[in-house]
Amino acid sequence: MNPKSRQQQVIKAFEDFLSTPLETVLQRHLNTQTSAALSLFHDVAANVPAYKAFLAEREINPATIQTLEEFQQLPAIAKQNYILRYPLGDLCRNGQLQGCDMIAASSGSSGKPTFWPRFFTDELQIATRFEQIFHDSFYTDTRRTLAVICFTLGTWVGGMFTSNCCRYLASKGYPITVITPGNNKEEILRVVEELGSAFEQVVLLGYPPFLKDVIDTGIARGVEWQQYQIKLVMAGEVFSEEWRSLVGERVGSQNPCYDFASLYGTADAGVLGNETPLSICIRRFLAQNPDAARALFGESRLPTLVQYDPFTRFFEVQDGGLLFSGDNGIPLVRYDILDTGGIVSYDAMLQFLAEWRFNPVAALENSALPQRPAIANSTPHSPLPTPHSPRGIHQLPFVYVFGRSNFTVSYFGANIYPENVTVGLEQPGIQEWVTGKFVLQVKEDADKNRFLSVVVELGAGVEGSEDRRLAIASSILSQLLRLNSEFANYVPAEYQTPQVTLAPMGDFEYFPIGVKHRYTRQ
Repeated sequence: MNPKSRQQQVIKAFEDFLSTPLETVLQRHLNTQTSAALSLFHDVAANVPAYKAFLAEREINPATIQTLEEFQQLPAIAKQNYILRYPLGDLCRNGQLQGCDMIAASSGSSGKPTFWPRFFTDELQIATRFEQIFHDSFYTDTRRTLAVICFTLGTWVGGMFTSNCCRYLASKGYPITVITPGNNKEEILRVVEELGSAFEQVVLLGYPPFLKDVIDTGIARGVEWQQYQIKLVMAGEVFSEEWRSLVGERVGSQNPCYDFASLYGTADAGVLGNETPLSICIRRFLAQNPDAARALFGESRLPTLVQYDPFTRFFEVQDGGLLFSGDNGIPLVRYDILDTGGIVSYDAMLQFLAEWRFNPVAALENSALPQRPAIANSTPHSPLPTPHSPRGIHQLPFVYVFGRSNFTVSYFGANIYPENVTVGLEQPGIQEWVTGKFVLQVKEDADKNRFLSVVVELGAGVEGSEDRRLAIASSILSQLLRLNSEFANYVPAEYQTPQVTLAPMGDFEYFPIGVKHRYTRQ
């Protein structure tokens, strides 16, 4: 792309973003979602060298793919069979990495990063997800707002991407001011205490367990969170509704459906979907009605539940896993992200809930965050006027996500792999004590703080001791820090040391004999 046409592309995309109302953007899918997926396929098949080669190897003629049914017969792409097989430039349009202006990294099981290029226009698509949250949930168009970026800053996708998207919303006219302390807890607390009172609300954006740690540390130091009208934007973790209620109580939240929003995001393609007041309202009902949740999701655990725009991210379900198609610096067609979950249409969701005698729209109307007065006439934290009809009700489909199917666990937004722990158990002085089997999981203590639990199987005739337990924990920690850059940079130092439990060989609960061993538990 020559500099002139690139410049024109940027100008047009930004003008469209600035001038198109949110409601208009969110209604496009009603007429064109299927054609958008097909158009993306034909564009990628014609212009992305790696995808051309991928189809050619399988003797697929792109011209024969003309219907949704034919599209859904295309082989899925994934990291192993596509992303890691081709040079980075070949994954981009016209084989040109320079067609992108930003690169983020995600850390794999070996600690070797996968790079994900993107262009300014890719971020504008994702900025609409943030606009949904800031407009529909936080009423930011009428409230002076301080956005505090608590995601890790650096090559990882969360911090820089989020900061950029919030700035684009400020350009669109939202009274948002952005500050970027990253995951520096001391700096976050200083920012809130010194700047928070100058705004009508403060939005903290970060990983759920880290934000809770910030809040709890603040309470211990006498921070009066409720005076700042705190809102939370989160990503990277599945959390319980009990967790949301507890954290909400600690910051003085009056309405969890409008004070929180979680993103379903990934380094591969930015934000795929987001919680809305409607999805939170539904999830809170399901948390209190486990039979209904089991009937809807087919499992006894509660997944993340978000809404998505099928015009920009087209989801499918295949063998219990999620595939999506979407435009990015590396365009992805039927991409298998290794997340298990499913999709539910808007109408099907409301119909299902009606059968359980629950109307989430009516429930939101009864609890909706009222409209605040216009900025010019308001004072910080002025009393709320009479409620209006609720925002955040869009006829968008739902996607639910249980998380990665490839045996990772997610901790402070970092994917932790069993392979990382294995290396810690294979070190000299450690390997003589253990069989190599372990169970890795993220647990919560009574105060809803998360910790990394590793139950380790001792070798035959080996006795457990406190010295050995501490040595094993230290070895696992050193290898996690060495191998997994997400763990090293996302997880605060005081939460990094795993809590190791030593179990005898053949322990019935964790290491039953004759049963195929699973190294992770959710």
